[in-house]
Amino acid sequence: MPKITVDWKTLQNFFEDAFVGVGVPREDAKIVVDVLLESDRRGIESHGCNRFKPIYIDRIKAGIQNPVTNFEILKETPTTAVVDGHNGMGQVIGYKAMTMAIEKAKKYGMGMVAVRNSCHYGIAGYYTTMATKAGCIGMTGTNARPSVAPTFGVEGMFGTNPLTLGFPTDEEFDFNIDCATSITQNGKIEYYARIHEDVHPGTVIDIDGNAVEGDAGEALKKIRNGTAALTTLGGIGEALGGYKGYGYALFVELLSAALQDGAYGKDLDGKDENGNIRPYHLGHFFVAIDTGHFLGEEIARKKAGDIIRSIRASKKAPGEDRIYSAGEKEYNIWKSREPHGVPINESVQGEMSKVRDDLGLDYKFPWD
Repeated sequence: MPKITVDWKTLQNFFEDAFVGVGVPREDAKIVVDVLLESDRRGIESHGCNRFKPIYIDRIKAGIQNPVTNFEILKETPTTAVVDGHNGMGQVIGYKAMTMAIEKAKKYGMGMVAVRNSCHYGIAGYYTTMATKAGCIGMTGTNARPSVAPTFGVEGMFGTNPLTLGFPTDEEFDFNIDCATSITQNGKIEYYARIHEDVHPGTVIDIDGNAVEGDAGEALKKIRNGTAALTTLGGIGEALGGYKGYGYALFVELLSAALQDGAYGKDLDGKDENGNIRPYHLGHFFVAIDTGHFLGEEIARKKAGDIIRSIRASKKAPGEDRIYSAGEKEYNIWKSREPHGVPINESVQGEMSKVRDDLGLDYKFPWD
């Protein structure tokens, strides 16, 4: 069935009321929804409305994610902090942690906050955008449930572990690269399963070292039961540089666990020794570097813009009419969606209707 577009205001109000309905404080719900919808503003549908119910609402109801976030600062220095999120709302933890990093950077030039015992925090690019809007270079990453195999391995030993970077520019959008250190991520496989699209060749490897192809739903089951794993950037083996993605992924794992004495690897699978579900205990890190502490924000923005524009102006490959920079396509998608809203697929339509009915919320959707 075709997707049905829902306007931003309806989605904002509904999601906010739904989160409040399962115990999230109103001010925290506003943060969670802003991060959630930012995914769809940028066209990253794997992390937007698609994850509203299964990743957040269902986990709160299952008791493995706390709707009320206890943001505990375990240790703090002028430029650093270590935070325990106590399995609260990842978006709230991420927002507060990056806010701290930015405040430290504005005062001392750089700031870094390491987090343990958090939950899925949405698109990492939200937090680097917080930094670039403040005139800072932003960095963030997170570990995740083990689903990615190391080079020459076939077992999921770490998560999709995004390494996300942002740099302020003088353009309408800042430089912002937000991507996993695996070729694809679990959310994309989940999304492909929803829209009945096959997995892309080379993105999944089975326990025998063979590439998994075909039905995304079946591939997802294999990843979940440990008989398949995602591959790192560069793909299977070393021929196309798979070791590079592996190295970056492991670096993110270190920054997401070693500094804050957090969980890692198999301990992030969301299950105890008896197979019962439990909190994921994820770790994150947030870095802000203030451009004003160098030669000034205005100079940094202008120079960054000049560099990016020179690259866009370089010679194009035959048949290509433009070269993009990170953040440009997402900005274009936002401008196209801004007047209308988010296209919602049939599966998510059903999930939204169910949450509405279960919570007794008074909303009428276009598909009703």
